[in-house]
Amino acid sequence: MQRATSLERRVDALAHRVLRDAPANGIRAGLIEFAVFILKQAWACVFGAALLVVIVAARLWYPDDAPLARNDAMTIAAVLIQVAMLAFRLESGRELWVIVLFHITGTAMELFKTDVGSWAYAADGVLRIGGVPLFSGFMYAAVGSYMVRVYRLFDLGFTRYPRRWMTAILAAAIYLNFFTHHWWWDARWVLLAGVVLLWLPTVMHARVWRRTIRLPLLLVFAGVALFIYLAENIGTWAGAWAYPDQAGGWQPVSPSKLTSWFLLMIISVVLVAWVYPPQVPAAVLRSEPVDDRRRVRP
Repeated sequence: MQRATSLERRVDALAHRVLRDAPANGIRAGLIEFAVFILKQAWACVFGAALLVVIVAARLWYPDDAPLARNDAMTIAAVLIQVAMLAFRLESGRELWVIVLFHITGTAMELFKTDVGSWAYAADGVLRIGGVPLFSGFMYAAVGSYMVRVYRLFDLGFTRYPRRWMTAILAAAIYLNFFTHHWWWDARWVLLAGVVLLWLPTVMHARVWRRTIRLPLLLVFAGVALFIYLAENIGTWAGAWAYPDQAGGWQPVSPSKLTSWFLLMIISVVLVAWVYPPQVPAAVLRSEPVDDRRRVRP
């Protein structure tokens, strides 16, 4: 397993010993591969899942009259989760830089969006900047954590990945539009078209165990955006934040937020691509007369 942490290498070795005599073909083999896929996805989501558990637990059991404000308690819990991710070798120091950068860009967006009334947090606690509790940045960091972890857990490879400088320009435009659309034309549909044009030819190669699955990358993007949208519904139900139409009582988040999460996820994809440059799978290189310089798209 490439780029795995020391703990993940030990888990991977144990899993291979358990599965060593498993069949390579047939229904049972397919079920094993599916189980491994689900377990790897769950392992990649451990940061976000732990944070979501904290948010729900704070809603259900945290006392209203506690001396420590609920938002501050969630911030402290988020910090402890991040420390545990590093202490137990679930993330590397190299990956932490990407997660911190996504944390910062997310917090900057939160400060602006709450100021213009896009959504709001409970005004309690001292661990906050303006009306934004510090735990909010960890929600963005959780997305970044998933992206870097899923990349190495599935040993991802890509064919026909776009030039990274082009994706960086598009990601910068997406981030800028999250701010400018409040007083200028909303370019999200143009940006979505740009995403489709750039990534439509791209195929993702993900190694599950014995099998490598191949999926259109745009389909993967859409699936991740849907998953984040579902998590957002849980977060707003738990009262971590609220949109204006939820002020009178909780209701499902507007499906229009799917496009926002889809575009925001592109930013995290681009950030991760600068840490783990997209590679053409070795099997593809062996089967085609391709110059090795195509392994990394600049």
